[in-house]
Amino acid sequence: MELTSTLKLFADYNLIVVVLGLGVLALAVLLHRFRHYPFSFPIVALALGYIAFALPLGITPPDPLKQSKMAVHLTEIGVIISLMGVGLKIDRLPSWRAWSSTWRMLAIAMPLTIAGVALLGWWMVGFAPAAALLLGAALAPTDPVLASDVQVGEPEDSVDEGIDPTQKEDELRFTLTSEAGLNDSLAFPFTYLALLMLFEGGSPSNWLGHWLVIDVVYRIAIGIGVGVLAGWLLAVVLLRLPVETEQERMKAGVGALAGTLLLYGVTEVFGGYGFLAVFIGAMTIKHREKTHQTHRSLHTFAEQSEQLLMTGILIALGGAVAGGLLEPLTWEAALLGILLILVLRPAAGLIGLLGAKSLSFRDRCIASFFGIRGIGCLYYLAYALQKGEFVDAKLLWATCAFTVILSVCVHGVLATPVMQFRERRIGHGEE
Repeated sequence: MELTSTLKLFADYNLIVVVLGLGVLALAVLLHRFRHYPFSFPIVALALGYIAFALPLGITPPDPLKQSKMAVHLTEIGVIISLMGVGLKIDRLPSWRAWSSTWRMLAIAMPLTIAGVALLGWWMVGFAPAAALLLGAALAPTDPVLASDVQVGEPEDSVDEGIDPTQKEDELRFTLTSEAGLNDSLAFPFTYLALLMLFEGGSPSNWLGHWLVIDVVYRIAIGIGVGVLAGWLLAVVLLRLPVETEQERMKAGVGALAGTLLLYGVTEVFGGYGFLAVFIGAMTIKHREKTHQTHRSLHTFAEQSEQLLMTGILIALGGAVAGGLLEPLTWEAALLGILLILVLRPAAGLIGLLGAKSLSFRDRCIASFFGIRGIGCLYYLAYALQKGEFVDAKLLWATCAFTVILSVCVHGVLATPVMQFRERRIGHGEE
């Protein structure tokens, strides 16, 4: 019996390796060949995972509830690697004016989205208040990896010193990129608020002071502080590495992983938001020497790593769906996901961007619509469900997974044609 179990374990492992290999092969072959078509590679990864685990091959589908630690850490690594890549792309230093559209999306659109999802989750789906708020917090972040088609491009080897980044960088793409970089960390206070409501009850007097002082002010301050300080120290080290040959550039690129882990780990040790520190640290590295060729090596390694992790995570999500992850989904919960993608996020974005002079009305509509849900949503839900026992855990997972899959399909198919349509209009001089 023991030998049979051991052989089955190895058989499962080998088949999973084959599935991952097919996913990575598809990534290498399809990602660039079809980039100008209404095609999304994440859809292929999801479908591959579903088919592989739905076929009678004898491999056990992943279960994020039973394998909660694996779900937390896999999605956690996926998010922090993507944040490093995003931070290295941004040419603008944060300021009220240059980042005005970003601040609007973070300060207005994101809270409105969280409130809308929480309210519908409580009123329409029937979640308890803490669970409804958790769902709102989990579905708040937009995804830096899945949104790559609507983001700014990779770092350049050099920049024109006399050109203002706000003139060189596409405002729409910058808004979506910077929003994705920051809201992955700024959703954390609301996740902690849901946990406090679960443990301490619904009365604000039980948790409001702790939440504001610790989970909002202290953790954000530590994230920013460590990000700036550690990012500067890492820049001193990484930007001195030689990058003349291909081998040297590859070695320098590995520094992106080292920097990501150090920024995240140190911040978490001090109780801050590691996601925020990684993003801030990456921007600090980027802006210490704007013309340094190492930026491209760091970004290339981070981008390749995030694509590989994204492939594995989405294959696992597809496998979990084959294993019954969506079975608890009710029509009310499915409707909530549809409303979030097609109504709540677009409406919240348009409200947040009212009066934004840096974006045309068309670009405000695009920025509001492309709130792509993804790996960060899965991380926040997995993290909170590991920390607290929510009664509706299965329905929470079903709702979150359905929404992410819907977003991957809708936004993934529409991103390329919408951006091509926009660029044609800009080419014809239309605002």
